[in-house]
Amino acid sequence: MKKYETAALRNIGLVGHAGTGKTALGEMLLLAMKATSKLGRTADQTSTFDYEPEEIKRESSISPAIAGGEWKKARVTVIDTPGDANFFLDTHNCMTVMDTAVVVVSAVDGVQVQTDKAWSIAEELALPRVVFVNKMDRERADFDAAIEDLRKNLSDKIVAVQVPIGSEDKFEGMVDLLSGKAYRFAKDGSGSFQVVDVPAELKDRVAEARDKLIDGIAASDDALTEKYLEQGTLSEEEALQGLRKGIVAGTFVPAFCGASTLAIGAAPLLDLVVGSCPSPVDRPPRKVKRPGSEEVLERAADPAAPFCGQVFKTLVDQFTGRMTLLRVWSGTLKTETGFYNVTRGARERFNAILWLQGKKQESGTEAGPGEIVAVAKLKETMTGDSLAEEKDQVVFPPLPAVVPAITFALRPKTKNDEDKIGQALPRLLEEDSTLQVSHDTEAKEILLSGMGQVHIEVTVEKLRRKFGVEVDLLPPKIPYRETIKGRAQNVEGKHKKQTGGRGQFGVAYLNMEPLPRGSGFEFVDQIVGGAIPRQWIPSVEKGIVAAAKRGPLAGFPVVDFRVTVIDGKYHDVDSSDMSFQLAGSKGFKAAIKQCKPTLLEPIMNVEIVCPDECMGDVMGDINQRRGRVLGMDSKGRMQVIKAQAPMSEMLRYSSDLRQITGGRGAFTMGFSHYDEVPAQLQERIIQESGRKVEEEEEE
Repeated sequence: MKKYETAALRNIGLVGHAGTGKTALGEMLLLAMKATSKLGRTADQTSTFDYEPEEIKRESSISPAIAGGEWKKARVTVIDTPGDANFFLDTHNCMTVMDTAVVVVSAVDGVQVQTDKAWSIAEELALPRVVFVNKMDRERADFDAAIEDLRKNLSDKIVAVQVPIGSEDKFEGMVDLLSGKAYRFAKDGSGSFQVVDVPAELKDRVAEARDKLIDGIAASDDALTEKYLEQGTLSEEEALQGLRKGIVAGTFVPAFCGASTLAIGAAPLLDLVVGSCPSPVDRPPRKVKRPGSEEVLERAADPAAPFCGQVFKTLVDQFTGRMTLLRVWSGTLKTETGFYNVTRGARERFNAILWLQGKKQESGTEAGPGEIVAVAKLKETMTGDSLAEEKDQVVFPPLPAVVPAITFALRPKTKNDEDKIGQALPRLLEEDSTLQVSHDTEAKEILLSGMGQVHIEVTVEKLRRKFGVEVDLLPPKIPYRETIKGRAQNVEGKHKKQTGGRGQFGVAYLNMEPLPRGSGFEFVDQIVGGAIPRQWIPSVEKGIVAAAKRGPLAGFPVVDFRVTVIDGKYHDVDSSDMSFQLAGSKGFKAAIKQCKPTLLEPIMNVEIVCPDECMGDVMGDINQRRGRVLGMDSKGRMQVIKAQAPMSEMLRYSSDLRQITGGRGAFTMGFSHYDEVPAQLQERIIQESGRKVEEEEEE
């Protein structure tokens, strides 16, 4: 692997909404840098970035991919990230290791849901940004409208540095506003272009746009503002210096245009990346802490400093094993010394350092600050771990975590699948930290939780492809609960068993009443006069808690009730802890039948973002799902709808919303509270639960 000085490194990431052409833009950049010989395409399986079968099938990025090349003596590393909300945590993690985020926007659709989310993350990380308005060759493409939308909904720091030549099917290049050069590209996907004179019909527009650009550059720096006010303009050299300074400081965001599927627009963008975007040296030092300490330290991109780095992604392959992706933040990573995993308290050794080129790799023995590399077959290291030298341990801030939004049940198809799934699922969890696996011991099912239906389906496909495990994907389990609406007084719970020798005897008299929603279970001891010895009163409670795990209607846990033990009986010889546990259990089962048991269902808070023209359809659909719209707000051309709806009605909402909005809508969902299931639906839920709940008969 060719070595580069840290100042000659450029780490850029392509971020934005799904379907804006991020992967195609990455392929266009690789072609321009001669890292590939032709323009890669996901559809014909020639893409460097989208090479997983699940990505090829959907023609959409599912996992981040990394590749790079050389442009004007600089090493440009390109990170292509997913734009689908199901996989956006990976995008967030990748943004922590970028030095510049290239926010890719469709010239047709403008700012979309994940565009806004990526921008917010970049703001949070103080990450320099460049905007690339893609798909200029598509019908209804409008560069000016896209820029206006970006400035209105994201930031007024965004200023066009180009003017497109033509649009839709007549789009063929752009004019650089600083140099005054016009680039006319071939439309054969070769990326070749000619530098030509500015078309006469564009000269007035170019002059006006250049004035706006100079205004924007001057406004990003106080010294330039002063000079601009004195002179009335800036020289090209001053403008370029101001441009670079503004990008690095985050006070200026240049906007480019192009058509990545035609390979139009790579060279001007790469010129800016190398000439004006920050290298690792230009970025602020990373803030770290000593393990167990709140003392904040700084680590700059210095190859002579002690090594430290952080893992931002783990890839798992059934043949090569675990591949760990990390960024070196300071010092030099060497194969001869390995590193110390501060998070796990373990030393790791490896034979080679790998530079990824899609699914291919180049190997070396050293990686300096700012380099994004991979290491294979580490034993302990996982995503988010902090790496350092053992004698100089530091800890990085943790990577973000999310709560899964949906759960499905997995049922292995064969006994062989059942045997293998226990080993396969943990391997996938190493790769994807947004997945969670749990077990429903009562239903004897494996539960897989993820960010959405597509996320779960992709995981099932990976199980089959990578590990040969076939499973049926069953409807998600709704965590229903049971509660009571009435009261019961002085109910006897009696356990008596005589089998020769020492018997079993315990009696508890209980009152039961409902509690406000969300209160859980409350146990009250009102025993007086030693009717039940003190050591066995907790046994009564234990028996009630055990019985409440399976309610009388459908076997769901019982919540929001109070039981008061008011009296009891015992035997000096035959009474015991177990006798009073069973007495409590039987008393609970007898009392709850008198208390009008009912079913509760989880109600979710839902926030939906959709185009204005789809708002009526979305709201109507929510009402049909027994939902309730709480409020609405506007965000540029998008509408934000806040609502509540039962979880059971929202299980497949992702695909339904995609159909309603033509793929332009997105939603987030989180638990709000439990509410009573309408009476007409309770019987169906009880039947579908498949649980026959019977009282234990004790002789």
